[in-house]
Amino acid sequence: MKVIMVPVADRPECRTALETAFGLAAEFSSNIVGYHLRPHRGEPQPNRGAHLAVTVVGAELPEPDEAAIKLNSANAARLFRAMADERGIPMARKPRDVGHPLAFWNVMVGTPEKLFGIIGPTSDCIVVSRPRPRGSGPALTFLLAALLNSGKPLLVMPQKRARLPGRRILIAWDQGVQSALAMTAALPLLARAERVHIVCCGKEEIPGPKMKHAQNYLLHCGIESELHAAKGRDPAAEILATYGAARCDLLVMGAYSRSRLRERILGGVTHHMVSATDVPVFALHT
Repeated sequence: MKVIMVPVADRPECRTALETAFGLAAEFSSNIVGYHLRPHRGEPQPNRGAHLAVTVVGAELPEPDEAAIKLNSANAARLFRAMADERGIPMARKPRDVGHPLAFWNVMVGTPEKLFGIIGPTSDCIVVSRPRPRGSGPALTFLLAALLNSGKPLLVMPQKRARLPGRRILIAWDQGVQSALAMTAALPLLARAERVHIVCCGKEEIPGPKMKHAQNYLLHCGIESELHAAKGRDPAAEILATYGAARCDLLVMGAYSRSRLRERILGGVTHHMVSATDVPVFALHT
């Protein structure tokens, strides 16, 4: 986990995401790259969920306030640099490996989809704050854009301050490729965890690797784990129940194995975990 990316805005919830990102950078000697997104001139600032907003033909959208945009950008840069200074992580301009964390600040113009489609694939992990319940503002826009456009794991943190996650990890296993890829992406975290748990909801009847295969894979990596079987009647509730019973502080899962629009409408497991719970989630959608 060498490159950790975090989107930064002049918003209170950004502090939790930044604290986590800088904590991970110190833990793994990673470089942390902060990005602030500015809208194009004449383009309204995003205020709806990525790909979920419906623009009414003929509707008048508010013009962005240029002075407010500049102030938000300056405040975001100030927050990022102050956090780096507090953690003793030096700011740098040119990427390089010096054996200790470095911090990099960037400003990009465009949409969240553009930002994460260009920058996301060349990071190892993206850290964001969870949107407010039933929220449809910038936090949800950035979360969905990062999850669906980067092809890299997304660490979704609660809005309230939390300790660095990863001491006790639960892997949500569904016999699918997405959960296997998420587990592989989380190996740096799993290798440092005190305890690792794997839960599968329902009978393992579909084609695909069983929990035991996942457990054996982790053993190849020197990681022991404990298996949990749930009935599968309410996967989201059962995953959270196992998470609480095992006193975990991080959930690892594949994201949106079904149609994302269908999950959004029906309220799928992914949507519930990343937007309606208060637990840190390490999710991957490819």
